[in-house]
Amino acid sequence: MDQDTAIEAFAALAQSSRMSIFRLLIRQGPEGMQVGEISKKLGIVASTLSGHLAVLRRSGLLKSTRNQREIYYAANLTVVNDLVRFLISDCCNGQVANCSEILTLLQDG
Repeated sequence: MDQDTAIEAFAALAQSSRMSIFRLLIRQGPEGMQVGEISKKLGIVASTLSGHLAVLRRSGLLKSTRNQREIYYAANLTVVNDLVRFLISDCCNGQVANCSEILTLLQDG
């Protein structure tokens, strides 16, 4: 991941509703959720939710699939992993031991 792509992802997350959507979908895992379920769970009206989902999708953090008339959104875990890797790749000039807490979280997850 390059710096511009990372900045776009962080910009997409720099809004309360979008962060809530992203965190909900991260908890759901790769199967994701139907748009109506996201709306109910977070109390975001469909028209507003649509805009937030579009921003997150354009940033690469979410992916969508259609099943007949229903649209499902899920966290794009490949991009999420790339973003985390980008953040810690230069940590402490290669002293990985300094990132042991982060690495433990990634291994336990």
